[in-house]
Amino acid sequence: MSEKPQSGLILGIESSCDETAAAVVRRGSDILSNVVASQIATHSPYGGVVPELASREHLRNIVPVVRAALSQAGVGFTNLDAIAVTEGPGLAGALLVGISYAKSLAFALNKPLIPVNHLEGHIHAVLLEHAQLRATQSESLELPALALVVSGGHTHLYLVQQHGESWAYRNLGRTLDDAAGEAFDKVAKLLGLGYPGGPWIDALAPHGNPGAVPFSFAQIKPKTHRKSSTMDFAGTTFFSFSGIKTAVLRYTQTHSMSAGIQQRSSRLAALPGIRPLDALPYFDQQALDLIASFQRAVVDDLRRKTFRAAEQYDVASLLVSGGVAANRELRVRFTAEAAERGLPIAFPSLTLSTDNAAMIAAAAWPKLLTKEFAGDTLTAEPALALGR
Repeated sequence: MSEKPQSGLILGIESSCDETAAAVVRRGSDILSNVVASQIATHSPYGGVVPELASREHLRNIVPVVRAALSQAGVGFTNLDAIAVTEGPGLAGALLVGISYAKSLAFALNKPLIPVNHLEGHIHAVLLEHAQLRATQSESLELPALALVVSGGHTHLYLVQQHGESWAYRNLGRTLDDAAGEAFDKVAKLLGLGYPGGPWIDALAPHGNPGAVPFSFAQIKPKTHRKSSTMDFAGTTFFSFSGIKTAVLRYTQTHSMSAGIQQRSSRLAALPGIRPLDALPYFDQQALDLIASFQRAVVDDLRRKTFRAAEQYDVASLLVSGGVAANRELRVRFTAEAAERGLPIAFPSLTLSTDNAAMIAAAAWPKLLTKEFAGDTLTAEPALALGR
């Protein structure tokens, strides 16, 4: 293996859930390609990700996706300095497809293999684009930063700092049950919307009254038997989204909405690929108000707790990443409060908000510089944590 990076090119591979992705990134900031094979059509009939089907689709897609990434970047395997792959967290079978392929590739090419935490990748999706901005507009990211990683599987808060070439993360908050994105998907399924649910709720909410249904979040405390011996819970911010999902269900039951939901679900199922706004005629105002109220409650809970943590830890900037970071109301309300507080805030582009491999390759760049390579025993870590 080469002693130091020559080209600065890293091939990133991501297969933690339901998207097979590969990307080539130069020196952690220059995206040469970013290819994603979506599995939405595969999982849509089930209203959620089926792990066995996800693994099968990854096996089908991994080779052509990597070839496409290299072709779009205009490079070959020999031009690469390293291979990076998502180690976890995620679905075990899905992760193993990417890891097995990356290990074989690294061995055959005699290239370093760099394991990357999926959550760290989401943080570097923002850092990647800030590095691009810094190169053209002389804008710098002030540290320490508070990062909210909010997606279908995760709702975490991290204190982000840099020490030389390395990045350090301290976990300041997490969800005790459903992640925010998971709640979006489950509520969407409950209301007879399309899959994935987040984009449907995002598109339909502006047509409803967000104050129509007064959802609230009770004070959340970790149960003693759930406490982890490896985590200090003092000062930790907790999220919980299972309760609001139940509240939506009860609202539909007490307001006799079941028949309408069933009818809407059947109509949409007969129109595969229909866009949310084209489906507006199938929604009455009561359903739209419920959707808007649910979204407002979730966004406000995320906003309130994130900015409280930002104040508590006196951070210099705020990063918001993950699939839910693509939500328009979240971006508007977070940006407005950050401006009121004089706190710089950054989101990734919509392309880099959802799962992708460019963020994995970007997160691997500092690890290449510090030679944090994987050993022969690298395997999937479905419950991999980030930071201390």
